[in-house]
Amino acid sequence: MKHIAVLGLGIMGHGIADNFLKHGYEVTVWNRSPEKADDLVARGATLAASVADAVAVADPVFEVTANDESSRELWLGADGIISHANADQTYITCATLSVDWVDELAAACAEKGLTFFDMPMTGGRQGAESGQLILLVGGNAEKLNGVKPHLEAIASQVKYFGPAGHGMRFKLVLNALQSVHIAAFGEAVRLSKALGIDVQKAGDALAERPGGISTNLAWRDYQQHPDPINFSVEWIAKDDRYALRNVSPGELPIMEDTLAYLEKAIASGHKDDDWTYITR
Repeated sequence: MKHIAVLGLGIMGHGIADNFLKHGYEVTVWNRSPEKADDLVARGATLAASVADAVAVADPVFEVTANDESSRELWLGADGIISHANADQTYITCATLSVDWVDELAAACAEKGLTFFDMPMTGGRQGAESGQLILLVGGNAEKLNGVKPHLEAIASQVKYFGPAGHGMRFKLVLNALQSVHIAAFGEAVRLSKALGIDVQKAGDALAERPGGISTNLAWRDYQQHPDPINFSVEWIAKDDRYALRNVSPGELPIMEDTLAYLEKAIASGHKDDDWTYITR
């Protein structure tokens, strides 16, 4: 069975590592705070003392960090992935990153002759923990066929968007739209209250029409705040900032207004709340 490395054990990375273990893979993990690996080690994972140790034994290698800064350090730092990489391995980032950084990373991997995929995820905590993620992929389509059988342990769907960097581009589009949906649902609830409509009846009806995943998620979490959270206000705001860097100010006013909702929530001390906080 393949030996997998997962570097970064937040909500998503932890779920990925756990599901590879459940499917019988050898799994090596690494995290800046090693205690986050305790339960995985108890179930059979190996905790690497360094990035070098993790990269040396595994193929493919998954990076699942929080943002550009942590990702850059993990790939290009003194003990980074690239300094220990070889052309026989496959390297994957599942983080949500900026276009500028993922393009730079793809170029750095290409310069060393490495097989690299950007493979950001959608599906949230539930998808990561259940192995039902949807992976949004950029990279070499032919080489992806060799990796796909192993992705079945963590994902229900693998969607291919083109060359390296294009999975990330779509992920930024997707998250920007989903955050707009959630903010708009919150306004629809407030409008219902202003019009004297029973909120329970309005929410149930909106879940049917227009319906859809984002509406149903927003309504579910409006009624009962998720604990633990699925996705924080801080991280969806980060993703929206990354998305809006690619257009001129004022070009996407609805998405800009949604980011302003998120920034206001962060400023008022709610950065660690679930992203559906903005519906309230």
